[in-house]
Amino acid sequence: MNVVRSTIIAAFAAMLSAPALAAGPSLEARLDAALEDRAIPAMAVLVIRDGKVAGQAVRGVRAAGGTDPARPDDLWNLGSDGKAMTATLIARLVERGTLSWSTPLKALLPGVTMRPEYQDLTLLELLSHRGGLRDLDDTADAKLLEAAYVDKRPLPQQRQDFARQVLNEPPFGPARGEAVYSNSDYILAGAIAEQATGEAFETLIQREVFGPLGMTVVFGPSRPGELLGHKDGGAVSGLRADNPPLAAPAGEMRLSMADWARFAIDQMAGERGQGRLLKAETYRLLHAPQGATAFALGWGVRTTWPKEAPIRMLSHAGSNGHWNALIALAPDRLGGVLIAANAAEGTETQKAQTGVLLALMQEIATAP
Repeated sequence: MNVVRSTIIAAFAAMLSAPALAAGPSLEARLDAALEDRAIPAMAVLVIRDGKVAGQAVRGVRAAGGTDPARPDDLWNLGSDGKAMTATLIARLVERGTLSWSTPLKALLPGVTMRPEYQDLTLLELLSHRGGLRDLDDTADAKLLEAAYVDKRPLPQQRQDFARQVLNEPPFGPARGEAVYSNSDYILAGAIAEQATGEAFETLIQREVFGPLGMTVVFGPSRPGELLGHKDGGAVSGLRADNPPLAAPAGEMRLSMADWARFAIDQMAGERGQGRLLKAETYRLLHAPQGATAFALGWGVRTTWPKEAPIRMLSHAGSNGHWNALIALAPDRLGGVLIAANAAEGTETQKAQTGVLLALMQEIATAP
C-alpha cells in the first residue's frame, strides 16, 4: 500500500547535489542514457522555452516485460505534483469570494470539532505545509488507508471524516513555524473547497482548472493496455495501484505531458498578467515562499541554483510509490522541464530523472 510520496525538501537536495548530464544531447539520447537502469520501464521529458513547448520525447515500454512502447499521448501519474493544481483551484475560489485566505479553519470547517492548536489556521498555512499536521504514512495509517479503498460513501463525506480525525490529533509542530510536508494539509484543503461549494473536489478542479486550460485529466489508477506504474519490477493496475480516492487533492492526477505543460505554462505566464485562470498578483502569491520557509502554495522555491547564474526556480516532486514525476520552472525566463517515469522504487529513478532535469534547466538558466 502506498500513500502519496513527495518531499520538496528532498527534491531540492537532489537538484543541488545530483550530477547533470553534459549539455547538448538530444532529448531522446538523454532518455536512452537514463533508461540504462532497467528498473525504469519508461520515461518522458518535455522542455518549455519562451513560454512554449520546445521539445518532447518518450522512451521505453508501457509495462515491464512487454513490447508496447510508451507513447507521447500516454497518461502519467504526477503524484504530489498535482498539489500546485489544488492550490490553483483554491485560489480561483478565493478570487471569486467563495473562500478567503484569512478565514480561520474553525470557520472553514464549521461542522468539524478540532483541537485549539488548529482552529486559527488559514488556507495560506495549510497550502504551505505550515499547519503542524502530520503526514500520512502507509504503516501508521495502514488501517485508515485500507478502509478508504473500500469506502463507498461520497468522497466529500469521507474527507470531512478525515478532517475530524486528523484535526483531533496532537500537532507535529507549531503552526506558522517551520514547514513540515504533509499530505493531510491538501486533503483538508479539498474538504474546505467541498464544504464551501457543495461540490466534490474532482468536479470543482475539472471546471475551474482543467477545463479552462483545455486539459484532459483522469483520477484513479491506470488499467491494462495503458501506461502502467510498477512495483518490485512488475506492472501494477487495479484499485491499489494508486492511493485511495480520498487523497486526490494531495495528488492523484493522470495526464499527458502536453497537458501538464499547459498548466505549467499558464503558471509562468500568469505572473505577467497573461494567465487564463487568475490575476497576476494571485499567481505571484502562489509562487511566493510563506514565512521563513522555501514552501510556496503547491511549490517549493529556490533562488540559489545554479551557483554561477542563480535563477528563481519553482519545483516539486511527486510519487505514489509506483511512478515518479519532477517539475522545475523558471518563471522569469518562461522556461522549465517536466519529467515523468512509470517506476519509483529506491532512489535510482529520481536520480536518473534529476540528472536529465538539471542538465536541461542549466541550459535554460544560462541561455542569453
